[in-house]
Amino acid sequence: MKVIAFPRTLQGTGASRRLRIAGQTPGIVYGGTSAPVNIALDHNALYHALKKETFHSSILDLELDGKVEQVLLRDFQVHAYKQLVLHVDFQRVDASQKLHTKVPLHFVNAETSPAVKLHAGIISHVQSELDVSCLPKNLPEFIEVDLSKLDVGQSIHLADLKLPNGVTAVTQENLTIATAAVPAGKVEAESQAAAAGGAEEAK
Repeated sequence: MKVIAFPRTLQGTGASRRLRIAGQTPGIVYGGTSAPVNIALDHNALYHALKKETFHSSILDLELDGKVEQVLLRDFQVHAYKQLVLHVDFQRVDASQKLHTKVPLHFVNAETSPAVKLHAGIISHVQSELDVSCLPKNLPEFIEVDLSKLDVGQSIHLADLKLPNGVTAVTQENLTIATAAVPAGKVEAESQAAAAGGAEEAK
């Protein structure tokens, strides 16, 4: 994805407020061997880009003064109740250096899992993203979690995931990624039915 940025010379609260009134969002680009650079971006374009998952987990092409460099979105601040992006941070990416970032998890095949298909179970997504380390060229947009073999009472852990080539999880812990269980109301109803059946047999 491409991001168009403009140089920002004035700093401070007043300057940032004037930028926002003019429909722009202040930001910064840092990292690598170059000095940090203050930038401004079109607010509406940035606001809509932030709604896209790939904007948060992909290498972005940031164009500033006709020069394009690769960056990652590292942080952004939004207003407490207004639809307003207050500030955004980008980090430069070095093609030869491993980066550490979060990648979203995409859960697939839940409807064909034994938990859902046979037992009307509920699958809970315990993690929604994963901390990974990899070279920029190997950064995936997402990591797929296949739920097709998950049954009630079972879980999928980090060790069960097939990570893309060149991608490693940062954590050493075998995180729980997803679990499957029978809804509490269904268990209670089945217990009551069983108890009622037992009472009938006892008569």
